[in-house]
Amino acid sequence: MKTRFLVLVCVLFCINYLYSQERIIPIDTTVVTTHTTTINNIKISYTVTIGMQPVWDENGKPVATLQFTYYKKSGENDLAKRPLLISYNGGPGSASVWMHIAYTGPMVLNIDPEGYPMQPYGVHENPHSVFDVADIVYINPVNTGYSRMIPADGEGLDRTKFFGINADIKYLAEWLNTFITRHDRWLSPKFIIGESYGGTRVSGLALELQDQQWMYLNGVILVSPADYRAFNSDPAISSALDLPYFAAAAWYHKALPAELQQKDLLEVLPEVEDYAINKLMPAIAKGGFIGEEEKQAVAEKMSYYSGLSKKSILQHNLDVPTSFFWKELLRDETGNTIGRLDSRYLGIDKTEAGTSSDYNAEIQSWLHTFTPAINYYLREHLNFKTDIKYNMFGPVRPWNNENNDTRDNLRQAMAENPYLNIMFQTGYYDGACTYFNSKYTMWQIDPSGKLKDRMSFKGYRSGHMMYLRKEDLKTANDDLRNFILNSLPNGKSAKY
Repeated sequence: MKTRFLVLVCVLFCINYLYSQERIIPIDTTVVTTHTTTINNIKISYTVTIGMQPVWDENGKPVATLQFTYYKKSGENDLAKRPLLISYNGGPGSASVWMHIAYTGPMVLNIDPEGYPMQPYGVHENPHSVFDVADIVYINPVNTGYSRMIPADGEGLDRTKFFGINADIKYLAEWLNTFITRHDRWLSPKFIIGESYGGTRVSGLALELQDQQWMYLNGVILVSPADYRAFNSDPAISSALDLPYFAAAAWYHKALPAELQQKDLLEVLPEVEDYAINKLMPAIAKGGFIGEEEKQAVAEKMSYYSGLSKKSILQHNLDVPTSFFWKELLRDETGNTIGRLDSRYLGIDKTEAGTSSDYNAEIQSWLHTFTPAINYYLREHLNFKTDIKYNMFGPVRPWNNENNDTRDNLRQAMAENPYLNIMFQTGYYDGACTYFNSKYTMWQIDPSGKLKDRMSFKGYRSGHMMYLRKEDLKTANDDLRNFILNSLPNGKSAKY
C-alpha cells in the first residue's frame, strides 16, 4: 500500500512538473551532427553545429540568445587557409532561412526549376553550394528563427538594444566576436553576406567589426540590398531608378512594344538605364515647372519602356509608384497582379480595380515552401528540437532607422582595409530592392572612384531571391565562389 502511494505521489508530481513548465529555449547550448555531400562532383564530409549563443550586456550578463547553424568541413586542420562565410538575411525581422536552405548551404529545399512550391516538402543536396570553398555560419538576429530576448533581472525586455539599424549592428558585432573566439576562426579569411535589409546590416558591420572588434574582412556580398538613402530620396532619384525594373518586368510578361519585346532583356536594359539617368531624372527634378512638350515626350517614352499607358503616367506626374505598377501592368490583359519581390509571380485580387495589390504573391509562395522545410530540416536532419516557434518573420517593430550611415561606413571600411572587396548580386525582376538601385548604391559608395576596382555587380534573370531559379542557383554560387577565391590575398600584403 505504501509503495502504491509513493508511485501515485511521483506520478502526480511529474504531471504537475510537466504542466508547470514554460516554453523556453536554452540560452547557451549546441548540438553537433556529421554529414556528407557532393559539390562540383567532389564528396565532402562535414559537421553541423546548431545551437544558441548569448548576447552579453556591458556587465557580462545575457540579454538575448541567438540561434546559429555552423557548417564546418571535416579534415581541415589549417583554418587560416579556410575562409568563413558569415550569413544574414534581412527584413528587418527576417530569419536567416532563405539563403540557408535555398542558396549557399549544402542542402536546399524542394522546389521546381523556377522556384515555385512542390510537395512533398523537404530538402536535398545542393550540388552548387560554395561550401566547397568556405565554411558557413547562418545567424538569426533577435526574435527571428529561435532567437529571443532574455528579461533582465526583474526589469523586463529592453527592445532598444536590438531593434534599430545601429543597435542591430552593435550587438551582432559583439556576438560575432564571441562566436569567432569560441570556434577558433580568428586566423580565417572572413566574408560576410547579407540579403535585402541584410545588405544594410553587413555594410554597417564591415566598419563596426573593424573599428570596435578589430576584426577585418576580405569581402562583403550584398544580395538584393535595401538602400534606404536611395528609397527615401526625392522622386527625381527614387522614381527614375525604378524605370529599368519596370522595363524588365514588362519584358518578362511580354507587355512591351514589339520593337523592344523581340530584343533580349540584356539588350533592352542598358538603353532604359541610360534614359533613366540622363533624361527621366532631370525631367522629374523639374517638378511642376517642366515644360508641357517635354512632359508629354517623357511620358511617351516611359510608356514605351514600362508597358503602362501614357495617360496613367501623366496622372502620376511622371512619378509612378511601384505599388501601382504591380497592380496596373496586367490589369487589362489577364487581371492578375505581379509580385513585389519577384515580379514573375502572379496574384489574384478580389477586384481588378484599385491602386495596389491585396497581397504579395511571391511571399505567400515562398512561405508555402520554406516554412515546412526549415522546421523539418532543423529537427530531423540537425536534431535541434524545441517547442519554440521558428519565426520566419519576427516582431521587431518599431524599428529605428535614424542615423543610417551604413553606405559611408562601408566606404570607410574599404578605405581602411586594402583587402576588402564588395560584390552586389541582384535579380532583374525584383521590384522592392531593384537591380538599378543596387547599381546606384554601388556608384555612390565611393564618390572619388578610387575604390571602384574592388567593387563588382552581378545581375540575374529572376527576382529578389535570384537563387530560387535553378539556372541562377548555379550561376550565383559560381559568381560567389569566384569572388571568395579572388578576394584571398595569396601572399599579397594589405597596402596601397
